[in-house]
Amino acid sequence: SYLQNIILQEVSAALPGTTQALPIAVVMRAKFNPNLKSAWFTAVMQVINNITMLAVILSGAALIREREHGTIEHLLVMPVTPIEIMLAKIWANGLVIVVAAILSLLVVVEYILAVPVQGSLALFILATVTYQFSVTALGILIATVSTSMAQFGLIVMPILIVMNLLSGSTTPLESMPTWLQNVMQVSPSTHFVALSQAILYRGAGLSIIWPQLLALLAIGAAFFALAALRFRKALLGAQ
Repeated sequence: SYLQNIILQEVSAALPGTTQALPIAVVMRAKFNPNLKSAWFTAVMQVINNITMLAVILSGAALIREREHGTIEHLLVMPVTPIEIMLAKIWANGLVIVVAAILSLLVVVEYILAVPVQGSLALFILATVTYQFSVTALGILIATVSTSMAQFGLIVMPILIVMNLLSGSTTPLESMPTWLQNVMQVSPSTHFVALSQAILYRGAGLSIIWPQLLALLAIGAAFFALAALRFRKALLGAQ
């Protein structure tokens, strides 16, 4: 097995010239997925990947569409601030995505695919709302540096691919180079995948996943602040 080969390599490195077989038999047991059903893993990860994709695209596309249709000028005459406009975009798109994610988890993942959900659904909803704040702020930030829907698509697609493939949802983060693990700590998807797996697979509570929640809030605040600065400049330039 893969694990037994690693043990053999370590023994050979520690005791060069050893030709005897290992005196122990390595038996692997998967604690949270005993039968190693791929559907248990891929179903939840697909929900997470779709949350990421929809949140970034819908929030950014809403801002781009208003700019292309000329309705951004209507916002300039309203007694609202740029931050209030951004919060409206985040709230409107985020609420729909959170509801869709909950229905997908309960109906498709838990009921149809029979994937056991071990942890608290309320805690997962809290984590999803926090994650929505981070990724929708990222979508608005990308929209502020894009001049058209086509340019927005060209920028956002590589970012989504990196976020989905290197966040730990496709391959374990521990199997990646150390420098890449450190770089991916900037991505909110990395922390959301980690806490989602902890909640849904292992039944983790707030005392375990609070570092990931704090990281999501910090990353979301940074994205939101940058997007607010860019959005304010865009509104002032349109006046």
